[in-house]
Amino acid sequence: MPDADELYGLPFDEFIPARNALVRELRGAGRREEAGEVAALRKPSVAAWAVNQLVRTQRKGVDELFEAGDGLRSVHDDVLAGRGDAGSLRGAVARERSAVDALTQAAQGLLSSQGHELSATIIERVSDTLHAAALDDDARAQVRDGRLERELRHVGLGMTPGAAPVRTRARTREKPAAEPKKDRKAEREARRRLERATRAVSTARERRDKAAAALEEAEEALTEAQREEADAERAIRELG
Repeated sequence: MPDADELYGLPFDEFIPARNALVRELRGAGRREEAGEVAALRKPSVAAWAVNQLVRTQRKGVDELFEAGDGLRSVHDDVLAGRGDAGSLRGAVARERSAVDALTQAAQGLLSSQGHELSATIIERVSDTLHAAALDDDARAQVRDGRLERELRHVGLGMTPGAAPVRTRARTREKPAAEPKKDRKAEREARRRLERATRAVSTARERRDKAAAALEEAEEALTEAQREEADAERAIRELG
């Protein structure tokens, strides 16, 4: 019988039956507090399940993801402090993206082998979760143990992949002195618009994901109730 940690390494469709069996075993052994903790464990979403399997089976690739994320954050901080350059930033972005893409491709193989539909939405959620784990300490802590229940999303480092920081250049005679200030003002406004749009997208995704999670939990509850009903009917027939 798997323990609570091992539940998250099982094939996707085995989580609920194995969890319920473990709860019954713990209750039968008088370990009711542990049984309650296990009963509260939520079945991972499909995307979260795929990420859990990556953590458990693709250790080298996951280590590269974390290292690439650390490198990107370091270079980004250097750029903001005026120590970095656009070439280093582009290289760090490319390395992090390559690590995410390699693991996302591996996840597609895992999902396909389990018979799950390879929808663009699920693949995007896997990629977003990996990106979050690369760049955010809290997300990484959730992903590292391979017990993720829901996919994650990180709202970036103040840049988009491949974007280079805008560096202020010395004025030339061909340009009036006021023009650089005008350009910088336009850039700031564009960045604010991007940040607002990014937050709006993030909020919409969260609402969508919560709705999907609620539907999944309702379906799980229905399946469990139907199983209990079938068990009760069978017991009545046996008594009769």
